[in-house]
Amino acid sequence: MFQKDMRFAYLADFYGELLDEHTRGVIMAYYDDDLSLSEIAEGEGISRQGVRHIIKKGEEQLDAFESRIGLAKRHEELSALAERLSDEAKALLSSEDKDVRAAGERILSVANEIGEK
Repeated sequence: MFQKDMRFAYLADFYGELLDEHTRGVIMAYYDDDLSLSEIAEGEGISRQGVRHIIKKGEEQLDAFESRIGLAKRHEELSALAERLSDEAKALLSSEDKDVRAAGERILSVANEIGEK
C-alpha cells in the first residue's frame, strides 16, 4: 500500500511552484484534494502506476528543493522562536509595573506578527 507522507503537502506549500505544471497538479490533487490514485488516474487519463510514478518523482523533487534551500526548516525554526518570544512576553504581562506590561504587549504583538508569516 502506498502510504501518504503529509510532510510533502507541507513542502508543496513552499516549493510547489517550482514543480512542472503536470507534477504540481497531481501532487495537489493527491495531497490537498485527497484524491485516490485511481481518481487522479481517471482525471489525467493515465494508469494508477503512472500517477504513483509522478507523485514519487514530485516528492523526490520537493525533498531536493528542501535539502538545497531549506525554507520549510527555517519556517519551523522561526515559528518556534516566535512561540518562545510570545511565552516570554506573556510572562511580562503579569508584572505589576505598567511599563513592563506595556513592553510585554509590544513584544507579544511582534511575536504574533512573526508567527503569522
